[in-house]
Amino acid sequence: MGLIRPELQAWLGPRKEFLAAIVCMAVAGWIATWGGWFYAALGFAGFAICAAWMLGSWRRLAFHRDIAAPGLVEVVEGEIRYYGARAIGGTLSLRDLKEIRLIRLNGHDHWRLKTRGGEALLIPVEASGAEHLADAFAALPGLDMGRVSAALSQSGGPSLRIVWTAPNSG
Repeated sequence: MGLIRPELQAWLGPRKEFLAAIVCMAVAGWIATWGGWFYAALGFAGFAICAAWMLGSWRRLAFHRDIAAPGLVEVVEGEIRYYGARAIGGTLSLRDLKEIRLIRLNGHDHWRLKTRGGEALLIPVEASGAEHLADAFAALPGLDMGRVSAALSQSGGPSLRIVWTAPNSG
């Protein structure tokens, strides 16, 4: 029997990074109050770094979902791989990516990744490992993670949302 209730443990699980960033921000703020310009500068620098970390973890939190779709997503060395259990999987390179769309099929959201060559890969948002797509998408030029997080948090609204288009795909 654990010390933490299972419901609380399930809630805390995906939020560990976010909560750690908040604790580090508090520690950095405390260091800034020790007195003197050195500790103030050190505390403020640490606070700024932790604030950026907290913002990034907040945006990645939108990518975390309970696994409710078949398949496995891997991001390895600039390549996104989806191994589908019932659907067709595939592999594509981040540098060949032209467009990212979030579409709703049968009540479930899917990433539709399209390459410059016209190939498309459909990945369920609820697939195992799909949360790793946040870090892969963050490496794309001109991608606004706030826009991606907002599109993921919409439960209603349009069934097709374009969240990123390559800057030189005119």
